[in-house]
Amino acid sequence: MIPEDLRYTAEHEWVAGTSGGPVRVGITHFAQDALGDIVYVQLPDPGTAVAAGDAFGEVESTKSVSEIYAPLTGTVVARNDKLAQEPEVINTDPYGEGWLVEIDPADPAAVEGLLTASAYRDLTAS
Repeated sequence: MIPEDLRYTAEHEWVAGTSGGPVRVGITHFAQDALGDIVYVQLPDPGTAVAAGDAFGEVESTKSVSEIYAPLTGTVVARNDKLAQEPEVINTDPYGEGWLVEIDPADPAAVEGLLTASAYRDLTAS
């Protein structure tokens, strides 16, 4: 369950969109499965600057609290406010309605430096 058209990070975030505009970010099926039932999500406000590799939010589950890391440097332009009331959507649809934020990347080409689906599959298999 690793969509081929996305890019990934070693911290289990996915990135959609490489056309030079904002990219959509979420956590992978692997991550939500490891977390268990998600009960709370903390996301940054639009306008927040984020740096690649830095934590920008949290996902809390019945098992633990995990930080969410920015896959790219840029500015948050949107967040999925639906998750404030329905955080469990991340469990049921991590690559669709369970997206977290949209980031306008400082360097759109940086998306190409993220893991391909094949590389992410190798990472999660080990």
